[in-house]
Amino acid sequence: MNSSPIAYTLNNLSRRNFLKGLGATGALVIMASWSWPSVFAAEEEKYGGEGMPNGVVDDPKIYLSIATDGSVTVICNRSEMGQGIRTSLAMVVADELEADWAQIKVQQAYGDEVRFGNQNTDGSRSMRHWYEPMRRCGAAARAMLEQAAAGRWQVPVAECQAQLHQVLHKPSGRTLGYGELAEAAADLPVPPRDTLRLKPASEFRYIGKDSNRAIDGEDIVTGQALYGADIHLEGMLYATIARPAVYGGKLVSVDDSATLKVPGVVKVIKIDASPLPSEFQPLGGVAVLAKHTWGAIKGRDALKLQWDDGPNARYNSSEYRQQLESAVKKPGKVVRNNGDVDQALSKAAGTHEATYYLPHLTQAPMEPMVALAVYKKGSCEVWAPVQAPQVARERIAQRLGIPLDNVKVNVTLLGGGFGRKSKPDYMVEAAILAKAIEGTPVRVQWTREDDLRHSYFHTVAAEYIKAGLDQSGQPTAWLQRVASPTIASLFAPGAKNSGPFELGMGITNMAYAIPNVRMENPEAQAFTRVGWYRSVLNIPHAFAIQSFIDELAHKAGQDPLAYQLKLLGNDRKIDPASLDGSGWNYGESPVKYPIDTGRMRAVLEAATKAAGWGRKLPQGRGLGLALHYSFVSYVAVVLDVEVEDNGNLIVHKADIAVDCGPQINPDRIRSQMEGACVMGLGNAVSSQISFKDGQAQQDNFHMYEVARIDLAPKQVAVHFVTPDGEVPLGGVGEPGVPPIAPALCNAIFAATGQRIRNLPVGIQLQGWRKANS
Repeated sequence: MNSSPIAYTLNNLSRRNFLKGLGATGALVIMASWSWPSVFAAEEEKYGGEGMPNGVVDDPKIYLSIATDGSVTVICNRSEMGQGIRTSLAMVVADELEADWAQIKVQQAYGDEVRFGNQNTDGSRSMRHWYEPMRRCGAAARAMLEQAAAGRWQVPVAECQAQLHQVLHKPSGRTLGYGELAEAAADLPVPPRDTLRLKPASEFRYIGKDSNRAIDGEDIVTGQALYGADIHLEGMLYATIARPAVYGGKLVSVDDSATLKVPGVVKVIKIDASPLPSEFQPLGGVAVLAKHTWGAIKGRDALKLQWDDGPNARYNSSEYRQQLESAVKKPGKVVRNNGDVDQALSKAAGTHEATYYLPHLTQAPMEPMVALAVYKKGSCEVWAPVQAPQVARERIAQRLGIPLDNVKVNVTLLGGGFGRKSKPDYMVEAAILAKAIEGTPVRVQWTREDDLRHSYFHTVAAEYIKAGLDQSGQPTAWLQRVASPTIASLFAPGAKNSGPFELGMGITNMAYAIPNVRMENPEAQAFTRVGWYRSVLNIPHAFAIQSFIDELAHKAGQDPLAYQLKLLGNDRKIDPASLDGSGWNYGESPVKYPIDTGRMRAVLEAATKAAGWGRKLPQGRGLGLALHYSFVSYVAVVLDVEVEDNGNLIVHKADIAVDCGPQINPDRIRSQMEGACVMGLGNAVSSQISFKDGQAQQDNFHMYEVARIDLAPKQVAVHFVTPDGEVPLGGVGEPGVPPIAPALCNAIFAATGQRIRNLPVGIQLQGWRKANS
């Protein structure tokens, strides 16, 4: 098969043959293949495995090699999309290995679940699932190097100690470098897991430190890094695809006569649509293949197409919003029921109710979808920026009708993902076209317009909350109804209720000390592709609940912070199953990861202290706070926001307190929280996808507005909160997003007295502009 400079050659080789394949220099190669405890796998299966169908944690398979020149190569099994996982996982290995960071290199794994374990880079779980296996991998290599040195010197291994890329014989002071020991160590068996000595935290060189060089930082800033569109194969063709504008639309006719006259155009190929629900298969359409991208785009423009838009052509956002808001005013499927809400509401001293709405959003990664494929003699190889290489491999094999072993997926750097690149429809498109012109590489290139019109959209949502209040203004009853099209609609025909994993993102696991709680989930039909988006359903759930709590505090005439702390009740650790029965907890065991209200309290107090909560601010300026538990981490946010007379927003400062357990790579945790803050502000202020006659109305950034520099906070301060005692790792990539929108809207209320319940915020500030014009 054709290949590029980044095509990987780690095939099913023995350790000795792999060592030989690395060249005459020799190397130490270690494969760590230890399983998570069976109880953990059972809990992962029980609780849904990050919302993926039948998701189960797989055996980690980590590769590490040391060359005779001393250089260390770590193979990263998770996709790099700016979150720094290549650096972070390499740090963990290097620390336990006692390696010199300057000698560390990283190679990206190709897609292979048997070899590398679960490679789906989603759910904020890369580090929390791979920290311990990576540590064991490094520790095993260290032990083998020490044993090799002991054999060379003919001394007891207990007298040998690895120290910063060399092994020291303590009695004599002799040393041997890792490169000198690589070949001898390669012949030793991997030590059993129960014999490994992991470092105590006091001995860490890199873990928890800020001084580590980003492993690929220089390549990225100098333009040397390879993204999807950087891969080129000799003789490749470029393809763009005319897809149905409406989800489920079908091609009636095509006239490509004008297209075939466009300079550079080589061929026009029809791609059959998949039956709905389409899952991760392409939408279908007509592909134009050309010798260059410009020819493919202009050729597509010249196509004369007729479509049957199908039943989803009636989808209109404004009408559907009314339907959702009507649905949440009526009883729905009960998904949590504690106490007697109806009786408590009837006896309440007062009540308060509100309805919240969020529109569709889309991931809009700065790098649009792209994939390069070549098909030859019944095998297909693909290069792409992909978050789920194993899923891509399976879908390609399924669509082409070839064995899974005949598909190879090479993972490039991702120019952003946010969940969109977990769905490999664009890779399947490339594979289909490559098979149609066997032997010729084909690159499918999406434009920004393609990206926004044909996304897997973040679901629209309406949420209604009614509280019964006692004389002090505290809730004795809480009724909440949530209506939003479910991600399950991608997989199951007629799916209209949220799944446990969607409801477990703040609804069924809400941890406030309220004696009577009932959560309901009215039906909501999907009329477009719904997919996961950074932080998923935590976004609407956090917005509704944290906004409503702020409303309750002001209704009671109480400080929002004091009200929140009282509402949390006594510090306690909660098994999610005790709240609703399903117990879904981001795929994690509730025994290992209980919901801890003491940790919630701690991040609230840290964020508000740092922000100077309660200080007097000028007119038109206010502080807003919000708290949310997601991806088994705790985040509280305080935003200092000014609303100018013309309605413009200035975010003076964001104080973000995060408790994600131990901090492995503090610099990247800060960057994730900073990025989440900016993305959350864009979600809240300006971003929305609307539909008319089944078609997305936004097609580029002039219409779908992400956060721009004038909306970014003047200052973002991230505060780490480390709980007492030992706790496991939490997620980092997504938990920073959910509290941003409610904190912003609560700050706007503090500044202006205007309560915002519908997003985006920009539209809601029109009244403020008029009042102050």
